[in-house]
Amino acid sequence: RSKNGKPLDRIRVFRIVKAAAQRAGINENVSPHWLRHAHASHSLDRGAPLHLTQRTLGHSRIGTTERYLHVRPNDSSAMYLPE
Repeated sequence: RSKNGKPLDRIRVFRIVKAAAQRAGINENVSPHWLRHAHASHSLDRGAPLHLTQRTLGHSRIGTTERYLHVRPNDSSAMYLPE
């Protein structure tokens, strides 16, 4: 919310994210969407449960959150089978 208690509009949120990225020395083209994508990708990569990430991002469908699961070339479900 803004200082006057009203919700922030899209432009203001975009400017806040850009300014924070500059202060952090991030030179990539950042946006609120980029930040959400990074949050989802990194949390899932580090083992966060899919349903928790779904709830955190406010996705109504699990399929939307599943898009953030990235398959790596050397990954295989065989890694989870007993030897």
